Amino acid sequence: MPDGDAIAVKVTNCIAEVDAEQWDACAGPDNPFVSHAFLDILEQSGSASAESGWLPQHLLLEDASGQLVGAVPAYLKNHSYGEYVFDWGWADAFERAGGKYYPKLQVSVPFSPVTGPRLLVRPGPDANETRRILVAGLRELANQHEVSSLHITFCEEAERDFLEDQQFLKRLGKQFHWHNRGYETFDDFLGTLNSRKRKTIRKERQIANKDAEINVLSGDDLKPEHMDAFYQFYLTTVEKKWAHAYLNRDFFMLMQERLAEKVVMVMASDDGNYVGAALNLCGSDTLFGRNWGGSSQYRMLYFEACFYRAIEYAIEHGLARVEAGAQGPHKISRGYLPSETYSAHWIRDPAFRDAVANFLVREAKETEWEMDILEDERSPYRKDLEL
Repeated sequence: MPDGDAIAVKVTNCIAEVDAEQWDACAGPDNPFVSHAFLDILEQSGSASAESGWLPQHLLLEDASGQLVGAVPAYLKNHSYGEYVFDWGWADAFERAGGKYYPKLQVSVPFSPVTGPRLLVRPGPDANETRRILVAGLRELANQHEVSSLHITFCEEAERDFLEDQQFLKRLGKQFHWHNRGYETFDDFLGTLNSRKRKTIRKERQIANKDAEINVLSGDDLKPEHMDAFYQFYLTTVEKKWAHAYLNRDFFMLMQERLAEKVVMVMASDDGNYVGAALNLCGSDTLFGRNWGGSSQYRMLYFEACFYRAIEYAIEHGLARVEAGAQGPHKISRGYLPSETYSAHWIRDPAFRDAVANFLVREAKETEWEMDILEDERSPYRKDLEL
């Protein structure tokens, strides 16, 4: 924005107070997780709230006319649950040294380890200046709350680079993503794999589709009963992992009510009973795999619902990739290769910042090495192809 233009930096603890159209004009249409609707569903359901340790502190930047030109989804936190970029070790080290790690300021989408924009800026010639002001606003917010640190996680690579120029520490992570190489059919994709992997995938798909009837639901085809069933699967998965159910039933029902056109549900049934499902959200060029749950007696259903149907959907809809999240090198043999993720971190204490910086350099080297080894040794793709 030109020098001399009046701007206002504000903070709100309730995204419902922000005009949805203005927020989405900054967020853009590509990623549903940073949409006003998704973030509002998290708050309205009580999943992201002060009670759950995610106090909204969304940063807003308005021009002289009151138009929103920039925004940041931010939360004041007293723990590190539901983030998926782990800093428990940092917290422990800082507190053993006599510091106080919490509260901290977190810029992310709660409970959603998906890459996307974090500095949301209305398109225009002054976009970089707007980003600079947003970063300055985040630092001021961090100072007001006297937090130990500010974390911007699962940001886009260009944002990570911009934040590094703003004296943030950069962190490298990994997930497993499938990339569309211009396939027209699932068989085209299989043709790029070595013969053993092709045979395995065809066998797994045959078993899964023999054991259950599998449908892909979205938009008007997605009903409350499907979300209700999925919520039960979600709870079962959480219990199996001895984890915590971050999301509640209201969240899933609101997703069906307000974002059904972005939801891609792979739902399996047997003799009229739902037996498993995978929940995805669809962006402009990416299918984001989020949650899974189902009966363990259907041996291959997990692979079919979470991986193969996602690939099939991406091919049919011309999507560039499927993000299957972290954890599980087993995803590699199904075509999902290691992919980089990014975050940026501001640490208040100079000595602690230096210690974290040294750790991140070592961690990045280990992550790069591990990604190379995994791809070289486990890639299912034919060696004669250049991907």
